[in-house]
Amino acid sequence: MTSKRDRAIVVSALKHAAPYIRLFKGKVFVIKAGGEVFSDPVKTNTFVEQVGILHQVGIRTVLIHGGGPQSTELASALGFDSTFVDGRRVTDSDSLNVAAMVLNGQINTRILAACRDLQIPAVGISGVDAGLIRAHKRPPVERAGQDSVDYGFVGDIDAVDADILKKQLDNGLMPVVSPLSCDESGTLLNINADTVAAAIAAALDAEKLILATGAPGILEDASDPGSLISYIDRAALKKLKAAGSLADGMLPKAAAIDSAIANGVQRVHVISSQLPDSILLEVFTNEGTGTLVVDDINALSPEEQAAHP
Repeated sequence: MTSKRDRAIVVSALKHAAPYIRLFKGKVFVIKAGGEVFSDPVKTNTFVEQVGILHQVGIRTVLIHGGGPQSTELASALGFDSTFVDGRRVTDSDSLNVAAMVLNGQINTRILAACRDLQIPAVGISGVDAGLIRAHKRPPVERAGQDSVDYGFVGDIDAVDADILKKQLDNGLMPVVSPLSCDESGTLLNINADTVAAAIAAALDAEKLILATGAPGILEDASDPGSLISYIDRAALKKLKAAGSLADGMLPKAAAIDSAIANGVQRVHVISSQLPDSILLEVFTNEGTGTLVVDDINALSPEEQAAHP
């Protein structure tokens, strides 16, 4: 039997969430989560349950997933190494086969199974499907004072066909997107999931892009979890990068954030996938849990500044 105190807590929570539900109902949220979130069924269910609540209260939700840890683990089991440059994976033909197995075969299917359990009408799709993501193979990248880097079968995005996702959203479905893509001739290409999420958020004119990461948010000092930055704008983010404060996986995230905001996404949230209920806390309460990134801090409302003290 529910106690009076418990009932009061439930009612209070609903009342506090109601304004946010009204504000965001019918808007598009793009959520990206790294492969570490989907490392086991319990973590997967816990995360997908939060995303499902957004969908169930009328927020048009698109979930994009990575698969880095699983790809590295499978590559190691098959006897070859994974190579990274500036936080981005170099993808030879063996690594590409691994990416296809992990992203489309393992993780996408695991998320859809969790959605089935939670009665969320999700549909799995990759960048290859119906030409969702049009891309080309990245040419070798010149690096100042160093040898150029050939990333192999890695793609750079030319365009996103937003109508494919809009049709699914209009039909009450929740797309679950694998970042695997291909070029016009059908050559498979691996694209960083943060990059894909930013491009999809811009193409859908999303209200928010939420990046769920292993870190608590963007840190002023990568080695100090206590140096969390509550809110930041694009100019300050570029200064952090120039100062060398962003390392490894945060480098492609910073590039994706900058691209999303430059292409019209108003709010990007970088939150911890490890913190329980981090998405719900970020969306439905006035206390921020991670880092809010905007084009210009001066445009933040007083409420948003109070929420990210």
